[in-house]
Amino acid sequence: QVQLAESGGDSVQAGGSLTLSCAASGYISSSYFMGWFRQTPGKEREGVAHIRVSTLGTYTYYADSVKGRFTISQDNAKNTLYLQMNRLKPEDTAMYYCAADAPTLRSSWYEYKYRGQGTQVTVSS
Repeated sequence: QVQLAESGGDSVQAGGSLTLSCAASGYISSSYFMGWFRQTPGKEREGVAHIRVSTLGTYTYYADSVKGRFTISQDNAKNTLYLQMNRLKPEDTAMYYCAADAPTLRSSWYEYKYRGQGTQVTVSS
């Protein structure tokens, strides 16, 4: 059974940076589709960044709202997924979740087989 545990959430000032980590226990294929999602109260959970590393290369997808500011990466040796978040804005405030093993790069939250419990990011102006 695979379990995902997010960490790194914190309260920061606008313009600051944070790195979120998602540690996986159990077997995770290095070629799985992996992703970060976020959700604020009353809103749908949205995909933020997604990644797949394969023998053909590394493929990533970012939501327009974070493109150029967030970077997704993974360390297969550590079974860990990362989300580097720079130039944070108050609208980035949300609970952030990681997920693993989905059919496509842009799969929705519900299509992921393994999903974490979240870590809170709060950005103040």
